[in-house]
Amino acid sequence: MDTAPAGPHTPSSDLHPTTLIGSVQRAMRLLESVARHEHGAPAKQLARETGLALPTAYHLLRTLAYEGYLRREKGLFFLGEAAERLSSSGAQQKRRSTVVDALARWRDSIGVPVYYAVYRDGEIEVQCVADTPGNPAVEEWADFRETGHAHAIGQCLLSQLDEEARRDHLDRYPVQSITPYTVRDDRALLRRLESTRRLQPVTERQEYALGAVCAAIPITVGATVATMAISLPSHQADRLLPAARRLQSEIGRLLGTISLSISI
Repeated sequence: MDTAPAGPHTPSSDLHPTTLIGSVQRAMRLLESVARHEHGAPAKQLARETGLALPTAYHLLRTLAYEGYLRREKGLFFLGEAAERLSSSGAQQKRRSTVVDALARWRDSIGVPVYYAVYRDGEIEVQCVADTPGNPAVEEWADFRETGHAHAIGQCLLSQLDEEARRDHLDRYPVQSITPYTVRDDRALLRRLESTRRLQPVTERQEYALGAVCAAIPITVGATVATMAISLPSHQADRLLPAARRLQSEIGRLLGTISLSISI
């Protein structure tokens, strides 16, 4: 009777799935133990804290160090670059979740689409949008980055920049007519930005999209230039400023909570 040839032997082929899971669990316990020691810890201490036999702990520590999750200096183990990247990514996701949750609450309580945007590395970046089918966000029919002069988000962000940064932005993205209501030239836009009062909502009416009015609230935390904004159909324009004021009030109440989360 013919038999199929044996496949290539690998160490993992001898490991039962439960053995692999156990190894991962032990490795994770070691990582958690190392993370508690800012100034590093030796293998014997880590083995004792995790309840592992020293040979097992040492084997896993060497493997984790080889993969970059730990580093070893003078007999002490510290978190490595790979673990720090995981931590950084997790913290970033948590910060983003905080902002997304806040936008969703304000969307539901105020009854308008809510946007969050930042000015980063010379570009306007819309980071999050919370809307519903009944209250949809304004469609990005012309690139938001290139049309900052026309929408409230862009105008609000540009109003927070110094004169040199504004000029640089407009050199790269010149004013152009988007609708019949769009500001006509750089000079008119700069006058408008210079007259914008600090911490006051910035509004635009059908300058970016016909049938839509928008308002944006300036937010500055540290070096981050940011804004949260709302939009409404133009036939509801009378709701714009009251809704913007309410959003500003909500932001003021929660700013301490979200201030560390807005740079996402």
